[in-house]
Amino acid sequence: MAKTSSVEKNNRRRKMVKQYANKRAKLKAIIQNKDVTMEERFTAQLKLAELPRNSAKNRIRNRCEVTGRPRAFYRKVKMSRLALREMANQGLIPGMVKSSW
Repeated sequence: MAKTSSVEKNNRRRKMVKQYANKRAKLKAIIQNKDVTMEERFTAQLKLAELPRNSAKNRIRNRCEVTGRPRAFYRKVKMSRLALREMANQGLIPGMVKSSW
């Protein structure tokens, strides 16, 4: 089980990303627009840099929904390999069967 503080920190980041998503998108559109003057693009870059770092989407860490484990994460089921195996063996995941040959 992961530290509760790590899981909570990641949840705060997710919330912050949602909160600042529109603002970041508008600033990035201005920065990438070649028709806008250099000064306006530069001020947009400075405003983007002033936003909190945790509001960037790439700061979010994929974590297991069950255990909070940050590694060996399967996106399709949002679980780590350990939690996935355990739940599959118990028959809690529909359609997943332990293979044998």
